Amino acid sequence: MFFITWEDKIDLTLSQWVRYTLLGLVVIGFLIILLGILNLNENIAPFSNPKKKAGLISNGIYGYVRHPIYLGIIIAMFSYSFYTLSIVKLLISIVLVVALYFKTNYEEKFLMKNFSDYKNYKETTGRFFPKKYNRKS
Repeated sequence: MFFITWEDKIDLTLSQWVRYTLLGLVVIGFLIILLGILNLNENIAPFSNPKKKAGLISNGIYGYVRHPIYLGIIIAMFSYSFYTLSIVKLLISIVLVVALYFKTNYEEKFLMKNFSDYKNYKETTGRFFPKKYNRKS
């Protein structure tokens, strides 16, 4: 039998301030997730379809990005991947971004059907990152 060993860790040492910065970014990612959840309030739904009688949320953190919960997940995952210097975690983070991109395309089809002003919101607000020229509050 042959056994293949694969070292998951990147052979690199991070300085203490870089490690603290990465941990801080993990915390910021979780705070963004929390803000997204709190901003949705009772409109939060576990599946892609918006709740009946839900309104379009475009204020608060949703005035900057359309999918702040996913943004928080992305920031936390990448920061933790670099913090642990893990190739596997980094690859999982990359796959996650691709999956979330396609998931948001799917979700936004429902949002376009349910909210007449979603097209304008989509044009003026970034998917995962804020657009430079726009800020809704």
